[in-house]
Amino acid sequence: FATSEETWLRRIQSGQAGEMMFDALVKDLGGAPLRYFADWTDRIAKGELPPAKPPRPQGIERNIVVTTWDWLDDKHYLHDLISSDRREPTVNSYGPLYGSTEHSSDILPILDPVKHTASKIVAPLRDANTPVALGAGFPASDKIMQPSPYWGEEKIWDSRANNHNGMFDKKGRVWFAARFRDANNPDFCKKGSDHPSAKLFPLERTNRQITMLDPKTGQYTFVDTCFGTHHLQFGYDANDTLWTSGGGAVVGWLNTKMLDETGDVAKAQGWTALILDTNGNGKRDAYVEPNQPLDSAKDKRIQSGFYAVMPSPVDGSIWGSSFSYPGAIVRLVPGANPPETALAEIYNVPLPGFGPRGADIDRQGVVWVSLASGHLGSFDRRKCKGPLNGPKATGDHCPEGWSFHQYPGPGFKGIGDNSAESSYYTWVDQHNTFGLGEDVPMSTGNLNDGLIAMKDGKMIVLRVPYPLGFYAKGFDGRIDDPKAGWKGRGLWTTSGDRTPWLNERGKGAKPMAVHFQLRPDPLAK
Repeated sequence: FATSEETWLRRIQSGQAGEMMFDALVKDLGGAPLRYFADWTDRIAKGELPPAKPPRPQGIERNIVVTTWDWLDDKHYLHDLISSDRREPTVNSYGPLYGSTEHSSDILPILDPVKHTASKIVAPLRDANTPVALGAGFPASDKIMQPSPYWGEEKIWDSRANNHNGMFDKKGRVWFAARFRDANNPDFCKKGSDHPSAKLFPLERTNRQITMLDPKTGQYTFVDTCFGTHHLQFGYDANDTLWTSGGGAVVGWLNTKMLDETGDVAKAQGWTALILDTNGNGKRDAYVEPNQPLDSAKDKRIQSGFYAVMPSPVDGSIWGSSFSYPGAIVRLVPGANPPETALAEIYNVPLPGFGPRGADIDRQGVVWVSLASGHLGSFDRRKCKGPLNGPKATGDHCPEGWSFHQYPGPGFKGIGDNSAESSYYTWVDQHNTFGLGEDVPMSTGNLNDGLIAMKDGKMIVLRVPYPLGFYAKGFDGRIDDPKAGWKGRGLWTTSGDRTPWLNERGKGAKPMAVHFQLRPDPLAK
């Protein structure tokens, strides 16, 4: 190639992700990022080094124990894993881990970290016409623009189940955001149905539903939801309600207690649009649409779909993070008879923060969120001073509820003190599964080669020294034995992103399962 910019233009067209990269960098951004990429690699080729060196572990960071397992195979990736029920983290103690392979494969990988053995099942599909999770609307394509330097013309990703992530329930069953049919919804979801949610907001199509694996029996159950799914979280209610993100205009839920008792999938599920109480009367009324001006006699629907979903252990509300700029978090109060009584609140991220992604909630009801601005953001609704409904409660009415905590790591030049850390997800260790205490917020440190915990206002980096390029998209914690000290608890996650072969191990590298533990001192046995 004549220039580095031409090299980058060819590089981004490689493999099944090429079409997506080309569309974003060339079609959407006019090719401008290629100039910056070319300048960066040219400077590296001339010997330029980063302006900052990663600091060696300090203090408690020296007490970290990291154990890794190669898992799955060299052509596919692990988006996520689950080890326990976040509400009761002794569920599945010393048990197997269950992975999610998202767009790459229909394999459902299983790892026994005690016996150091791996097994797998292939996620069943109910309908033979379930399409491949590739192409428009997906981050990988069913066609190849240019051959991959590693895989040539081979299409290595072929998932139809599109298993995004899983959650344990208290019975030790694993629920997945996964697909098993085409996008056309059953009639009870659609306009004209007498389903309570469909009467208020009918849904014609969805790209992903819910499945459930019972490890004791091996049974894999299809739960046909009208709403789309992405992340899952169980609530703290007596019905063991499973709340979901990924529904776009709606938030969906599944009453798993009712489903167990009746087997009635339609009756056990519900969904609601996000309606702000802008007329301020404390109840849900007729509403104006997102593109319509406020009406003093009506409420207002917003289009702020959930990415993360967070049932509050404090008051039964459901929180979600919403992509956009500057972005927002949304609070949903189901009320006594959802969806008819469900109302929402929205809280925009004020500067210097922006760009929320993965988020979680602590046992005090404070939301913690990864921000593209290089911050761990927190929002405490108790700090809000003004009315939380009415015509002014449309997003910018509680900046005082927000706090920002800068992630470690170097920042961009010329814009003041900042961190370039682009954390993917935040999770709160509500039950001290790691050893730093209860209610400790932790983030994926995607540019710090590890995880980042914040304890007493201080950032603690849990760094993975080898291989370089540790990249997690989510994690959870488990207590295997409350009486076993540090050896009986720890965090579980995966690493490898979508292309494990691009780390320093090269082609043949497999995704990893990673266990983080915290010793009382660096030499403790």
